[in-house]
Amino acid sequence: MITKEEVQKVQMEWSNGVVEIGAKKDQREECERFTSKFLDERYAFDKKKVLFKPTKTSVIQFRPDKEGALSYFIAGNDLYPEDGGFAIQPWTKVRFENEVMILEEKRALAMGNYYFTDLDGQEVKVEYTFGYTLDPSGKLKIDVHHSSLPYNPGASV
Repeated sequence: MITKEEVQKVQMEWSNGVVEIGAKKDQREECERFTSKFLDERYAFDKKKVLFKPTKTSVIQFRPDKEGALSYFIAGNDLYPEDGGFAIQPWTKVRFENEVMILEEKRALAMGNYYFTDLDGQEVKVEYTFGYTLDPSGKLKIDVHHSSLPYNPGASV
């Protein structure tokens, strides 16, 4: 059975990785290498399609492969012109607030809010659902990543 602590550990690793990506933004080649490795270590793209729906997309909203996720994190891919590089903001901290977890033998789901802190100390609240699958090596990898900004009742639908 996957434990709450195991999920929290991979969430912390994901958070630290996002902060590190932003710290490397001025060294483009190193940032690309690090982000590619980050995606390999954190996501199940090498095994299957991943349900990846990032926050700041409206044209190509769904990214079932590593190429689309890489562009979302650091931009620079002409196939995804709307991408500004969410992770190269940069952020100084990311923290998860889990509302609910479903823990199973080889799968876990977590839903809640995560908060991204910018260089001015301002937090951005984002809603998320992550699915984790246990890979053959025993490592939890993300195979569902859906995030969105909270509902704004003043915005038109």
